[in-house]
Amino acid sequence: MHLLTLYQLEREDVLNIIEDGIYFKKHRGEEDPILKGKTIAMIFESPSTRTRVSFDIAIRELGGHSLILNAGETHLGKKESIKDTARVLSRYVHGIVARVKDHRILEELAEYGSVPVINALSNLSHPCQILADLLTIYEYKGKFKGLKLSFLGDGNNICNSLMIGGSLVGMDVYVATPRGYEPNGMFVKKSFEIIERYGEGSLTLTNDPIEAVEDADIVYTDVWISMSDRNKNLEEVKKVFPPYQVNEKLLSYAKDDVIVMHCLPANRGMEITDDVIDGEHSVVYDEAENRLHIQKAIFKYIYSKD
Repeated sequence: MHLLTLYQLEREDVLNIIEDGIYFKKHRGEEDPILKGKTIAMIFESPSTRTRVSFDIAIRELGGHSLILNAGETHLGKKESIKDTARVLSRYVHGIVARVKDHRILEELAEYGSVPVINALSNLSHPCQILADLLTIYEYKGKFKGLKLSFLGDGNNICNSLMIGGSLVGMDVYVATPRGYEPNGMFVKKSFEIIERYGEGSLTLTNDPIEAVEDADIVYTDVWISMSDRNKNLEEVKKVFPPYQVNEKLLSYAKDDVIVMHCLPANRGMEITDDVIDGEHSVVYDEAENRLHIQKAIFKYIYSKD
């Protein structure tokens, strides 16, 4: 079993993972040897703080061992095919966590390897982050149905996964982006399919940030230039993205008890202002902490079925 995107999960899977994440958070320090005797390889093609640290600690606290492979330390896709790397690593380790620039690498690792593969971020998707976000939302709101979740900025990997995650738990998801920076069409299609399947929630795409934020329960943003930068340059960003900045004025359109989310790292003063990210509505550090607990829950989900 792999975790490459959220749309491979059912609603029950997501809710169970969140429930387990809550359990692990409440019972941190208690022995739970899900990964006892197992070694997990972690491949990082790009720099990482939260993902690397949270996965490393999660593996250790579940009784396993981690092997970190940074960019340039392997032949991944360069002097050796992904197919061969997947087959060889599968002889050594019990699982692969990979943070890659091209989502197709994950698909090949999963196709040709014989151990579970977990997407720790790709240019298309960031499922582990969004599961942690859903845990955070549930902690603050106590529910999902009937909540308005608004994303502002670039329709990037976070946006793609947030649409899927929000749809899976029945939220009303609004995505506001500049024209030409809408989310990936396949993820939009999958989100609508999920909404139709469960008969709950909604997805609205707009270019109007006020429409997205009005009466929102959750406002979420991410960097404007990321792995999915689509060859954007700073001058272009400065021209088209400022209306989507999460600041006090824009936030005033949301509900009084709105929570503000950002997966971090943040470019303060660009997609979000200091007063908002440091303000009373911000939950970004709870969000970051919950990466650890949800990572444990993901391992439980995969290795209890593997």
